[in-house]
Amino acid sequence: MSKTEVLHGDCLNLLRDIPSETVDLVYLDPPFFTGKIQKLRSREGRKDFSFQDIWSGYEEYAEFIYKRLVEVKRILKKSGSVFFHCDRNATHIIRAILSDIFGDSNFRSEIIWAYRRWSNKKKGLLPAHQTIYFYSKTNNYKFNFIYDSYSETTNIDQILQKRIRTKDGKVVYAKDNNGDIILDDEKKGVPLSDVWEIPYLNPKAKERVGYPTQKPILLLERIIKLVTDRGDLVVDPFCGSGTTLIAAKILGRNSIGFDISKDAVEITLKRLNNPIRSDSNLLKIGREAYSTADSDALSLLQGIDYIPVHRNKGIDAILKKQYKNRPILIRIQKKGESILDAAFLLANAAKKRKALKSFLIVTNDSSLFSNDILKMIPDSVELIDSPASLIKKIISNDNSGYIYQLTRRST
Repeated sequence: MSKTEVLHGDCLNLLRDIPSETVDLVYLDPPFFTGKIQKLRSREGRKDFSFQDIWSGYEEYAEFIYKRLVEVKRILKKSGSVFFHCDRNATHIIRAILSDIFGDSNFRSEIIWAYRRWSNKKKGLLPAHQTIYFYSKTNNYKFNFIYDSYSETTNIDQILQKRIRTKDGKVVYAKDNNGDIILDDEKKGVPLSDVWEIPYLNPKAKERVGYPTQKPILLLERIIKLVTDRGDLVVDPFCGSGTTLIAAKILGRNSIGFDISKDAVEITLKRLNNPIRSDSNLLKIGREAYSTADSDALSLLQGIDYIPVHRNKGIDAILKKQYKNRPILIRIQKKGESILDAAFLLANAAKKRKALKSFLIVTNDSSLFSNDILKMIPDSVELIDSPASLIKKIISNDNSGYIYQLTRRST
């Protein structure tokens, strides 16, 4: 079971109490260089939470950050990483300090957290992102690959075919000595990029507690998953409302949080006793408008790891697992589509993609298909009943859900 500790005080002093090289991740979201007093009222409207974000100049702010980052480097393991969250007011200062302390060679990424917010009445572009700098302590840092779904505009060849780089540096599809395409290894998706589209917390989100600059748990979960494992130690020197600690607790990581504000410590302890995490519909369905895949048909594949295929007549999905190093293709029979049309479209796609296994999920009533029609189904296509089709057969006292395969094998 993970452990969480929340302490009140200046993080500079509290960081000095942590033994050297014992921490896996430090996430910092300090006061921004805005020259304002940040203030918001709690959801219940009973209390104001605030922190002072006023600095006399760049030098004072830079010295404040520098001293604390020196301690951060000391407590990090050699495999550890630091993520520093800042907005446009201080990015130039923070990047220079991080490079000075950790070295340019240990700079890993400039992550752009992009989101949509309320409309902007000011003249100019609406601010819709913040920057998170990712540095490691050494080159031997822990990193867990996270994969995104393929873009709806991705061509199926880009998913299945292996690509190589020529002597001229050009990326091309690989072919064997006979000029035939070479299939790539199993695909898990697209490696996570440095632009993260995670929604800003909705003012009415259950997760929101009314604390200034509160970040979504989804954002911190992604950071923690990227560079730590279960049981690792995460430290947040400016824990604010405790989002980092909540995310660490949910993911089974140990964590320590500091804050100079008693209000922050109070609200963090309260959240830890009853953590609330808001899911994001935008993350789940936000790109559906660009999708051409049949979502109703693909719902039949629930429980199977697959990659939806867009803009292809013969294929609805590719399984993430392969069969004998070849892709496994899936097609779902469409409404009003004959079994033969569906089967031949899938068979042609299977031949083109060199698939040894392909499955056609039958959605129409099987009584519509005669044995003569079933005999015409290409051998490369396996037929499987959809749940609805299977239930209809059972109700009508038909045979098992595998009648198609049994019929074809016996003829």
